[in-house]
Amino acid sequence: MSTPAPGDFSYPRPRPRLSVDELLAAKNTQPIRSLDDLTADTFESDEELEEFLAFTYAERHRDAA
Repeated sequence: MSTPAPGDFSYPRPRPRLSVDELLAAKNTQPIRSLDDLTADTFESDEELEEFLAFTYAERHRDAA
């Protein structure tokens, strides 16, 4: 195996290693304080959610039969 020649940019440059705390601080993240922090309005209605769940169930069990 050979080493890349100077000026050969085909290899990614190594990134400095950061601790988890440094990575979180760089992204300005906040701790999760309650389950409400994780809520999202993904589905517009209960019917849309039920359709998604039925589709997901059917896809997961499609090859089982």
